[in-house]
Amino acid sequence: MIDVAYAHGGAPLRGRIRATAEDFEVEEILGFSADGHGEHAFVHIEKRDANTEWVARQLARFANVAPMSVGYSGLKDRHALTRQSFSVHLPGLPDPDWARIEIEGVRILGATRHSKKLKRGVHRGNRFRIILRDLEGDRTSAETRLERVARLGVPNYFGEQRFGNDGGNLRSAEALFAGARLGRSERGFALSAARSHVFNRVLSQRVSAHSWNKPLDGEIWMLCGNHSIFGPQALDPELQARLESFDIDPTGPLWGRGELRSISEVAAIEYEAAAATGFAQGLEAADLRQERRSLRLRPAEFSARWSEDSLLLEFSLPAGCFATSIIREICSTATASAADSI
Repeated sequence: MIDVAYAHGGAPLRGRIRATAEDFEVEEILGFSADGHGEHAFVHIEKRDANTEWVARQLARFANVAPMSVGYSGLKDRHALTRQSFSVHLPGLPDPDWARIEIEGVRILGATRHSKKLKRGVHRGNRFRIILRDLEGDRTSAETRLERVARLGVPNYFGEQRFGNDGGNLRSAEALFAGARLGRSERGFALSAARSHVFNRVLSQRVSAHSWNKPLDGEIWMLCGNHSIFGPQALDPELQARLESFDIDPTGPLWGRGELRSISEVAAIEYEAAAATGFAQGLEAADLRQERRSLRLRPAEFSARWSEDSLLLEFSLPAGCFATSIIREICSTATASAADSI
């Protein structure tokens, strides 16, 4: 991750991640089931070392429909074993014989019908099963760190996947804001990376000041689990209790046009950090609106199990959050390959 501060100190372990695709499993949690009827085939797939967008194009080709007729909720890691759902629009058409499909690294787990296209970001979250191998470091310190991560959470950074290989999406953003013309997809990745970089800069500054999980004057709050925000509202005993019970979180900016909703000390930090990135004006000119994202991320259903020199971690995260934000506070990792965003 690019120059961001640690909340709990440097990682106590060193090791390898993604030694095989099976070492990084992701299960999409939609939060709803297909309704069993309608114009869309609802296809649940397992993919290994395959890009989500590439799989969508292969499904479109097999079903003989346009690529835009295929929907999915989230990009899943390429260098992993992942399971997720796709929708294929088939108005007035029968389902193809999904058992006959041959896509390298892809297995059809099931198919039914649904009345709506799957749209980006509608899933509730993702469940992870990650094995860290060839570990070195102090296990007692690691046990303490695992307990702190489970109890206190970690900074909700955007992972390195968001920025592309070697930060390529950020370089595209710099080119875009300097006047370059980019294709639709590349432009979208560039804007997303620039926004994420601004957010990470704000969050890292608050981590360094030990305020990423504590309230400051002018705070905007988010309800955990549904992304509703309120404030600015001064801290009182009720808000403090809600903060400590993980009912609410402090937030940071997803930069865009318009005034920040935060005020006072929080706004000052956010304006300063955004200006330092050089991306604020470009994001405003791109007509993105100001939004907010939680500064704090606590994994659900967190468990850790040792086996000789490896560690199995299992946990669930809300949609849009990155497993690498959890891992980096536990283990400094080397990986054979980069990943897509989730």
